[in-house]
Amino acid sequence: MSLMSDRRPHWVYGPGEEPDPRFTLANERTFLAWVRTALAMLAGGVALHALGLPGTEWVRTTLAVVLVLFGALVTVFALVRWARVERAMRMRTPLPGFGLGFVLTIAVVIGAALLAVAFV
Repeated sequence: MSLMSDRRPHWVYGPGEEPDPRFTLANERTFLAWVRTALAMLAGGVALHALGLPGTEWVRTTLAVVLVLFGALVTVFALVRWARVERAMRMRTPLPGFGLGFVLTIAVVIGAALLAVAFV
């Protein structure tokens, strides 16, 4: 049994050929960048709740919950995107679309709108 067959998840690493390591490492760096973004969202939600900003209770709670939930969602989507891109590179098929950026954009717009309402 080869060392490569022990890599998980099998549905990502099993089929196709090993891509250039630079592409795999770039894909991993992109995944980690999305995880950092998710951690920032989680930290922002915790900070809003802990610091009591903005003063309106329902806005603060809503923003904190939205940031924490979107942070969790971005983490899951980042993992799925990493796996889909890695598999596409191995199978030499076109890369998947970029839906994660739209999710993050929606989260930022919602958060900004709620903050604007709270500070008015």
